[in-house]
Amino acid sequence: MDTSGLDAFLADHDFSGAVVVRRGPTTLFEQATGLASQRWGVPNTLDTRFDTASITKLFTAVGVLQLVGKGELDLETSIHHYVDLAGTTISPAVTLLHLLTHTSGIADDADEEAGESYEALFTDIPNYSIIQTKDFLPQFVHKEPLAEPGTVCRYCNVGYVLAGLAIEKVTGVPYRQYVFDEVFTRAGMLDSGFYDRRDAAPRVAEGWDLVDGVWRSNIYSYPPIGSPDAGAQVTAADLLRFLDAVRDGTLLDAEHTEEFFTPQVEHDESTMFGFGLEFDMNEDGTVRSYYKEGVNPGVSGIVRHYLEDGVDLVVLSNSEEGAWPVIRELDERLGG
Repeated sequence: MDTSGLDAFLADHDFSGAVVVRRGPTTLFEQATGLASQRWGVPNTLDTRFDTASITKLFTAVGVLQLVGKGELDLETSIHHYVDLAGTTISPAVTLLHLLTHTSGIADDADEEAGESYEALFTDIPNYSIIQTKDFLPQFVHKEPLAEPGTVCRYCNVGYVLAGLAIEKVTGVPYRQYVFDEVFTRAGMLDSGFYDRRDAAPRVAEGWDLVDGVWRSNIYSYPPIGSPDAGAQVTAADLLRFLDAVRDGTLLDAEHTEEFFTPQVEHDESTMFGFGLEFDMNEDGTVRSYYKEGVNPGVSGIVRHYLEDGVDLVVLSNSEEGAWPVIRELDERLGG
């Protein structure tokens, strides 16, 4: 892959974040630019921890598959078996398989595919009141379903909230602690965690967006600490360690490692969904790349692997629009 001129490209686009491109064990490009704090002028570095938004779903999916491999969870069992959903509109036919592949048919807390704003949820409800996984339930469990389970593939954040509650039920451990112990620690992701944005955690980038010429912080845009669907903070290098740890069998047994990297359901003509991962498909039905991206106010990024070129890349930005020009440029350089 040609990485010449990428440093100039980042400068031209005022990129704030970190980029790492790797082929096998060889780093082809790595650079951090911009500011981790617009208020204090602290620069981003390659050791900065960035909010990953929905990339966090990968950690939840791996956690579920670990417990499936141990026989503690069953992908085909009703989510009602693991989570008390009596008196809600969540169908007993909804399974963990549906939740992880976005085929549950349940209504999201904010239907972003229909143009609803997640940020708008916290106009009347304080974002700081949603800390534990169960705190998300009132936002969606009484909404009417959008489809019968297994009939439609529609991206749904709260499916992963329910999956996180299933992890908590069978382990007796809070979701964030489980992921820290069984995913981050086992994968050697020693710079990753769930840091409360109200705390003075070291090396955590703050999220900022330029709105009408003024820098605006994202502190009121979503809950202050990450959850099963979004919000873990990691370094770019740790995301690559995560990919390595799944691929080499450190995190999952052989059966579920294969399942994790296998497309499960069709989302649209060129994209299939798996367990957290999304798959960019070639016209002949083979996989061009697998990836997971994330976006929130003050956050954007991707972790991606291109099969033919053997290239891994991570782009993490602490602005909502920051990552996308870089992602498009890298994809074009790899024949996209």
